[in-house]
Amino acid sequence: MIDLIIFLALLALGYGFGRYAELKHYRSIIQREKELRDIPAVATKFPPLTKAVDVALVSGSVVISVDYFKRFVAGLRNLIGGRVTAYESLLDRARREAILRMKEEARAFGGHIIFNIKLETSSIHKGRKNGVGAVEVMAYGTVLIKPRKIS
Repeated sequence: MIDLIIFLALLALGYGFGRYAELKHYRSIIQREKELRDIPAVATKFPPLTKAVDVALVSGSVVISVDYFKRFVAGLRNLIGGRVTAYESLLDRARREAILRMKEEARAFGGHIIFNIKLETSSIHKGRKNGVGAVEVMAYGTVLIKPRKIS
């Protein structure tokens, strides 16, 4: 009986702290997406017709671990099949964060548009029984750098 209480307490704590961290991260993502919306990132292979003096490779990557509650819910879903929505929000946050980091690097270069973007996703840490422990998402692309105004 004590084991069940401890398990349920850990599950509740995992849900509470995991949900808090996820919501905090989403708020940060939304704020930074607003700040960086002036740098579009497009998947087209060819650069748009624009004035640029240089190009550079930019990238952004993030590693996000899976919390205990998501791992538990995903394990239940694996028993009955279907979408594993617990991991979908994890991957959504990771993709958006990687793109934001790539855009921040582009801004540091003085870039104004990123084209030919690619996303790579991988599981970099296997948890118990080869379950997902953490995922890495890397975004990369080519940034067009604006000509500098000479005063």
